[in-house]
Amino acid sequence: MQISLLEAAHYESLVDLLREVHGYYNPGSSVSRELVRSHLVDRLLSDGSPLRLVVATREPDLVVGFAALTLTYSLVDPTPDAGRQCWLKELYVRASERSQGAGGALMSWVARYAVENGCARIDWPVRANNDRGIAFYERLGATRVEDRLSYRLTGSELHALANRSGSMQEV
Repeated sequence: MQISLLEAAHYESLVDLLREVHGYYNPGSSVSRELVRSHLVDRLLSDGSPLRLVVATREPDLVVGFAALTLTYSLVDPTPDAGRQCWLKELYVRASERSQGAGGALMSWVARYAVENGCARIDWPVRANNDRGIAFYERLGATRVEDRLSYRLTGSELHALANRSGSMQEV
């Protein structure tokens, strides 16, 4: 198994894996290869994208897993030893490849990358019902951040807030 930043030779295999990811998060839904490839090339890999895509490959170019990450700076901790952070947006391994080392190898690569780039920590979300993923992260030595919750605005609520004018009263 090889772990590396995404290369052009991996694109088509990653497109297949991203389609699997879409199905995982959206049961019963599918997207075309063309749409996913366009999303990969035109958005995720665009010059303006902060994402770094890391892939685990078997054989020459078969992508069996990936990690999507960004590096950022803390707004609340200006100290030199804690100011930079790595945000792991996604870690995903093909269902047929799980428990064969790809996830651990990807996380090890991400940890090295974070340390080499001056990061003091890596943070990431995980679905509350993903027991297998949670157990995996805890085996790596990660700790659950108990005092954080995740929120989301979408659809009409997002647009309503975007169109709101004037000041808002804090609760």
